[in-house]
Amino acid sequence: MAVVKNRGLGRGLNALLGDTPTPEVMRQTTNIPISKIKPNSYQPRSNFSDNELQALTESIRSEGVLMPILLRPQGDGYELIAGERRWRASQAAGLSEIPAVIRSVNDLQALELAIIENEQRDDLTAIESGRAYSRMIDEFGCTQQQVAEKIGVSRVQVSNLIRLLQLPDTIKTMIEKRELNMGQARPLVGLPAPIAEKLSRQCVEKGWSARQMEKEAKKAAKEPTATKAKEVDADVMALQDELTRKLGLPVELVCKRNGSGEMRIFYTQAAELDGVLRKLRG
Repeated sequence: MAVVKNRGLGRGLNALLGDTPTPEVMRQTTNIPISKIKPNSYQPRSNFSDNELQALTESIRSEGVLMPILLRPQGDGYELIAGERRWRASQAAGLSEIPAVIRSVNDLQALELAIIENEQRDDLTAIESGRAYSRMIDEFGCTQQQVAEKIGVSRVQVSNLIRLLQLPDTIKTMIEKRELNMGQARPLVGLPAPIAEKLSRQCVEKGWSARQMEKEAKKAAKEPTATKAKEVDADVMALQDELTRKLGLPVELVCKRNGSGEMRIFYTQAAELDGVLRKLRG
């Protein structure tokens, strides 16, 4: 069973993120037509396991939905806050209604609850967590300390996860595929992309621990080519960090020797792109 940490959400909301419904939760539950429910625009998770969804679908077909999902009113329907797997599996199982608890929460609380639900089940990758924390900071004006207090983690962990967004796309993809964990990837932040990518491949191939990766990264950082590249890229990295903070999404700058280059903004869902467009147009 997942353990819900004390995160200052209030007893009622904490109870809604567990695995076993309490009598208090069941008293607040009502059946809602699935057709009236929209997906969570603040869902930090981008990938759902087909095998897990299939297993949950079969369980719902035989036993029903045991734990209600959490919704908030939106327009003439509802937006999902927590329980997306149960909602998806219920649709696959052919249900027309699903048990739910309705709460009026603001956008920041919706994002916070979605993060907590996924993290307590270890569903988020380090990159997904980093993006979600960055969104809390840039879109809602939270500090790293406030993010840490709301989610129930240390400020250092918040900082480390956000810093992973600076890594090259190839390495971020490896993290999202769970080929690398945060401890293995963290020493690569700040290294020139070719060196970081080479070390990440070696880590996977040779099965390095986080400690071994840290040792190899320190060794690579002392090499003349790495030192020179770091000096050249220092301003670029600082600008990338600034743009990432302002836009709330990972930004990569590709600078060429002739002065030209590209600016890439990475997003995983349309709602994130809409947020950037609002900032640019505003």
